[in-house]
Amino acid sequence: MYDIKTDELPVKAVLACVDIGEFNAEVSIAELAELAETANAEVVGEIIQKKTSYDPATCMGSGRLEELKEQLDALDAELVIFDHELTGVQVRNIEEILNVRVIDRTTLILDIFAQRARTKEGKLQVELAQQKYRLPRLIGMGTALSRLGGGIGTRGPGETKLETDKRHIRKRISYLEAELEELKKHRNFSRSRRKKDGILCAAIVGYTNVGKSTLMNALTDAGVLAENKLFATLDITSRSIELPDGRSVMLVDTVGLIRRLPHNLIEAFKSTLEEAAAADIILNVQDLSSREREQQAEVTAKLLSELGCDGIPVINVMNKSDAALNLDTVFEDDSTVIISARHHSGFERLLNCIMKNLPETAKRMKLRIPYENTAFINRIRSEGKIFSEEYTESGTLIDALVDIKLVKDAEKYLSEN
Repeated sequence: MYDIKTDELPVKAVLACVDIGEFNAEVSIAELAELAETANAEVVGEIIQKKTSYDPATCMGSGRLEELKEQLDALDAELVIFDHELTGVQVRNIEEILNVRVIDRTTLILDIFAQRARTKEGKLQVELAQQKYRLPRLIGMGTALSRLGGGIGTRGPGETKLETDKRHIRKRISYLEAELEELKKHRNFSRSRRKKDGILCAAIVGYTNVGKSTLMNALTDAGVLAENKLFATLDITSRSIELPDGRSVMLVDTVGLIRRLPHNLIEAFKSTLEEAAAADIILNVQDLSSREREQQAEVTAKLLSELGCDGIPVINVMNKSDAALNLDTVFEDDSTVIISARHHSGFERLLNCIMKNLPETAKRMKLRIPYENTAFINRIRSEGKIFSEEYTESGTLIDALVDIKLVKDAEKYLSEN
């Protein structure tokens, strides 16, 4: 398969949507335009038709398809992207009428994911979603699946040709699922090890393009790709930061969410998103500069609930305050922080907020330990962290992060100095 190269001219595309009242068509098609641009398409036009139901043969009515064909000719466009999932039969019928390539929203998103995946797991997840999407469409799409193209709906990680044989695709799906299961076992082992070692975890979640990776970079110098594009980051990145009380927290970046994210993609990336369900705290990053912030937050909250994240503390991280449209309507509290990841502002309050909302696992204490009880210092050191140590006449003066199990025993050694 051929990837889109940055020096190639963008494909001219027209967007199409049939509005039957299932969703806000204008908002959705605007998001589709962003997706198209992310996949290196130049959106030159769009068409929306209001109908009571989708046409089973062509999705859009015949009159509007003729209108669309005229628009394609006038704009010299070579691609139509429908803001719905199309059946294989619908794709074939529409292509025969329009005489240009036709893809749907899911194919476009899959294509972007294929372009963005970097790790072995990311590539396997994308290909699994692609194969599951293609399988029921083999008969209807006919030659469409045997076509090679220059990206946008035709990209597949690790593939040398498109597979049109159902038996072969099913075999490939089984292989991919087995590979991902092994990686899942490794991930579960890593999670269990983190829990056993007492490592706290904070999952960064949120809608795509709200600044999750920029925040990760700013807090940890992780070097995660941070672009103003949808789905700039697909692969898990984790880095450790230190809180004001001395505790360390592992920050984990997750894949961005989007309205009407295809079911196959949710399933494929569930192991990645499950990092949120295993976290001690969730940082729900939101874009203050977006007019769709509240709707995007609802999408995130719904998926987090589906993943079983209820009961995990959530901090609403209101990002992009430097470009905010509605800053006056947002108020900070114990679970809401206003920041600008780009300008590194609001970080002190964010770290304090994380510290306060995390379950108490350790406590910073100043202690004076008598010399005959030096063994207790060794226990503190093995279970926690010692920041400073000073030898005095009456014992060892330490500034330490004491594991919660030792706090009660340590209280008798509390020092004012």
